Amino acid sequence: MFLASVFSVHTSHSNENEFNDVESNSSTTRWRNLLAFWILGLCNNYGYVVVLTAAHDILASRFGTNDHDKTNSSITNATTDSRGCNAVSTGAILLADIVPCLLVKLMVPFLPFFVHVRLTTCVLCSIAGFLAVSLGETQWITIFGVVLTSVSSGLGEVSIVSYSHKFGKESIASWSSGTGGAGIIGAFSYAGLTMIMSSETALLAMLIIPVIQAIAFWLLMVHPAEQPIVKYGIDSQEEIVKMPKKTIPEKFQLLPKLLVYLLPLGLVYFFEYFINMGLYELIQFDGIWLNHSEQYRWLQVDYQIGVFISRSSATFITFKKVWVMAILQGLNVILFSTEAIFFYIPNIWIVFVVTFWEGLLGGGAYVNTFYSMLQTIPAEDLKDSLGIVTMADSLGITLAGWTAMEAHAAICKLPRPIR
Repeated sequence: MFLASVFSVHTSHSNENEFNDVESNSSTTRWRNLLAFWILGLCNNYGYVVVLTAAHDILASRFGTNDHDKTNSSITNATTDSRGCNAVSTGAILLADIVPCLLVKLMVPFLPFFVHVRLTTCVLCSIAGFLAVSLGETQWITIFGVVLTSVSSGLGEVSIVSYSHKFGKESIASWSSGTGGAGIIGAFSYAGLTMIMSSETALLAMLIIPVIQAIAFWLLMVHPAEQPIVKYGIDSQEEIVKMPKKTIPEKFQLLPKLLVYLLPLGLVYFFEYFINMGLYELIQFDGIWLNHSEQYRWLQVDYQIGVFISRSSATFITFKKVWVMAILQGLNVILFSTEAIFFYIPNIWIVFVVTFWEGLLGGGAYVNTFYSMLQTIPAEDLKDSLGIVTMADSLGITLAGWTAMEAHAAICKLPRPIR
């Protein structure tokens, strides 16, 4: 009896210790994966943000024909009118940056899913992009560096968002927060480094970013085994089978039922980037502490802060009706368009508040779309569905770029109002 009692107590303590070890390992794995997804989101969008900005600076400083071109810092020659408009809107620059990303997102979701090959390609394209922009001897090599970074960002997003189906909805919240932070961290780190070194040297220093991306994916992340699905036979016996791989026609068949996610998210991004790339630069307040260029830059920073906060909010609050965000973003288009035409808003702080709200809607639509999909899409369709829906934002941004150029040209022909 005594031995039995001792053995029983020992077994109880042993089981409890094993349970604690399993719980500890599970908790450690969870936090490692959440951190890995956050870092991957940051690195994926960081190069996209920074290389584009640096390419503008390098093209203006290294290949500019005269001081006027350098001052205006534009790929194309800029001319101004009574409204202070550039000859070509920032929508043109947006198109040059987003089209490669869109093409990747249109094709890759329908191709075989080899996540390790895809991430290797992302890292290599990111490294090549940094090197091409910083060391390019011609304009085309520098622009090609921007294209490579755009490809890396698009391939990274469609692959990691699809891969998140193995990790649960927290992974999407962490990824989205990281992508939101990339805009702020990228802008501030580039500005800080260029205060003490040239743009070219700053980009070479940022080669650490794709290295961190590789470490996060292959060393920090704990990759789960292939998830099985349970099927019941005629005799009601459970049968464990591997998740089936879909053919290309089967993936295309998913599109109709994904429109409920694609359309609202695409509309939010269309409205959002129409404002950012077509209207921000046309809104100006005279006689305040910020000149026109500074007003534009701070509106962009204000927008990025809103995006970061909302993309980081899914752990605390979620919204299933993304179409409401599309309607609200459409109302923002009306407000910004009429302000760009008539200059009727009396104070720039009102514009800052609305811009922050615009960023909240954009980031919120992104994270809540994928968060909702993780909860509603069947497991056997989830991976491919997530990849397909990533094209919505890039498609909306591309359409916004074309539309923004037309709107920019039309508004710039109007007489400048007196505020």
